[in-house]
Amino acid sequence: MRLIVGLGNPGTRYALNRHNVGFMAVEAIARRFDFKPFRGKFQGALAEGDIGGTRLLALKPETYMNLSGDSVGAAARFYKIPPEEIAVIHDEIDLAEGKMRVKRGGGSAGHNGLRSIDDAIGPDYWRVRVGVGHPGARELVEAYVLQNFFAEERVWLDPMIAAIAEAAPFLAASDTTGFMTKVAAIVKPNPPKAPPPTPGEPKEPV
Repeated sequence: MRLIVGLGNPGTRYALNRHNVGFMAVEAIARRFDFKPFRGKFQGALAEGDIGGTRLLALKPETYMNLSGDSVGAAARFYKIPPEEIAVIHDEIDLAEGKMRVKRGGGSAGHNGLRSIDDAIGPDYWRVRVGVGHPGARELVEAYVLQNFFAEERVWLDPMIAAIAEAAPFLAASDTTGFMTKVAAIVKPNPPKAPPPTPGEPKEPV
């Protein structure tokens, strides 16, 4: 069994915030693979499903961001899931919009949700970092992440969320390289190759 956590704040007021990109991703995974409906458990919303023969739990902590570890820790302890089988999807201001990186362990880099989870289960879990860009000054960060995505940002946001959901089988199998490669291929597909010239047909000048 594996646990995929999406970070965010509960309630419609925060639903479209940059800080809630983790909620968006986990909800998309649950829809894509027909998980059971989310239900209240472990101070969060929990849904169960199966991806490629692997049983998965999708969790949205509803403790508000700063206490995310209370929910994650409770679920991990109840199901006896070790940190290395937990993936946390969250917003990352130090990545450009539309970029994604995955790593295991590390620091919280000022992210209060990660800091809370580190305190609850230790740092040795997977972090799926979804770039939302930086406002340019430290004092603007809190307001920035609690601001809704602008309409024009949906151009990269919607494909990114859909790609994370489509690539979830790799994440379920702990194939993080395959996961990142699949997401990148969906978000930025390779341009079609030009057909080879017909024999005897002159090539276009370069």
